[in-house]
Amino acid sequence: MTASQQLTLDLGHRPALEREDFLVAPSNEVAVAWIDRWPDWPSQALAIFGPAGCGKTHLCQVWRRASEAVEIDAAGLRQSEPPALLGERQVCVVEDVADALEHEPQVAERLLHLYNMIHERGGFLLLSDRKPPARWACPLADLRSRLSGMQAVALSEPDELLVQAVLVKLFADRQLSLTPEVVRFLMPRIERSFDTVRQIVAAIDARALEAKREITVPLVRLVLSDQGAEETVND
Repeated sequence: MTASQQLTLDLGHRPALEREDFLVAPSNEVAVAWIDRWPDWPSQALAIFGPAGCGKTHLCQVWRRASEAVEIDAAGLRQSEPPALLGERQVCVVEDVADALEHEPQVAERLLHLYNMIHERGGFLLLSDRKPPARWACPLADLRSRLSGMQAVALSEPDELLVQAVLVKLFADRQLSLTPEVVRFLMPRIERSFDTVRQIVAAIDARALEAKREITVPLVRLVLSDQGAEETVND
C-alpha cells in the first residue's frame, strides 16, 4: 500500500507546473476558482495575496502555463522597459513588487506603463504579493488608483489537512515509502508552509539516500534536529 493510499485525503487537485498537483482546500479555493475562470474575468487585472508559503507562486505558475503569460518581477522592472519585457505578448504575471514600489520610483513608473500596455492590448495582468494592492505604498497617484480598483482575492495560510496532503504527495512524487507513523511525527514539528514542507521532504530524501535507510521516525528526528525544528515540540 502506498503512502497516498494509507492516508486518503478528500481534496481536489489540478495539474500544475513540473508534474505537480495544486491541491485545492478552503484556504485557496476562491483564488483557484478565479484562476479557473480566466479569461472570463470581469476586468483585465486580478491580484492574489496572502502570507509567505500559502501557495501564491504555485498558483501563478498554473495560470502562467495556461495563459502563456510573460513572468516579471521587481528585478525585471529595474532592468528593462515594459515593451522589452512584454514583446508582442499581452498577458503577464507580476510577483512580489510591493516593497520595491515604495522606495523605487522607476519600478512604480514601469509597472504603471506595463499596466497601461496590457490594457491597451486587451490583455490580462495577474499580480501577487503578501498584501492586497490597495494597501501597497505607491508614490504614483495613477498607479494607486489602478491598484485600488483591482479585483483582489486572498489565500490564507494552509490548514493542517492541506499541509499533510502536500507532505504525503511530495514523498509519493519521489517514490518514497512513508508510513502514517512518520506523518504523525512530522506534522506538529513543521511550519504550515508549502516552502517548509518542500525543504523538509528534500532534506529527508537526501538523508535517507546518504544513509541508505528507510524513512523512519528516528531518521526524520535526525533531519529535524539538523534544521533546529525538533526543539519546537515536546514528545
